[in-house]
Amino acid sequence: MGSEWVGDGAGRPYVLLSCAASIDGYIDDASDQRLRLSNEADFDRVDETRAGCDAILVGAGTIRADDPRLLVRSAARRDARVRRGQPAHLIKATLSASGDLDPAAQFFTTGDAPRVVYATTPALAKAQERVGALADVVDVGEPVDLVRVLADLASRGVGRLMVEGGSAIHTQFLTAGLADELQLAIAPFFVGDPDAPRFVRPGVFPHNPANPARLAEAVPVGDVVVIRYALSSRYPGHPTISSPDRDLEA
Repeated sequence: MGSEWVGDGAGRPYVLLSCAASIDGYIDDASDQRLRLSNEADFDRVDETRAGCDAILVGAGTIRADDPRLLVRSAARRDARVRRGQPAHLIKATLSASGDLDPAAQFFTTGDAPRVVYATTPALAKAQERVGALADVVDVGEPVDLVRVLADLASRGVGRLMVEGGSAIHTQFLTAGLADELQLAIAPFFVGDPDAPRFVRPGVFPHNPANPARLAEAVPVGDVVVIRYALSSRYPGHPTISSPDRDLEA
């Protein structure tokens, strides 16, 4: 698996952060039910973006909370990946500081691509015991060393990585200056609950009032607005967000 997006020889995958949030910056509410922040057209846009990547990464907390499949939904996009010599689905990766992973989670039981668990050193033995038969378990230090994570993904042929959260993972990539692009979908409502999770946690971010991110594109998708920010010099221009009903075979 390779990618034309790798760019300037930086030796790591191109890192794209993808998130949906309310107008006031929340990615969920505090209830037991998952808050729907996107519409079907935006879900399809995310699927298209996902299909163009080599690997997808989420935190272990997201696996426990949402039990995501992290698959390419569109059959046409899966077929296109296979024609390019890629597996139908992406490599799936997660970060875990506890090793508390359920082998029955859909992360481990769906899709045909490899799975990788990046575990902190204290969590390594537990992660290997619980899911070592289902995924490669890799020690990434304590605290987690994202440079080591990206180097390992690059060694697996990953040129383009999609990071889908949650808050802790987005914060880690952003504060470390290891994100090249942010795709942020803004839902047309407020949450207003101080106990709900936000897009990012407090931290020292390289993009601040003195060094703002560059707005690459803002596109309405129904009542949702998708904003693309260029976060590094590796951002390859201003690609157009495709219509959900584009000709996938073109």
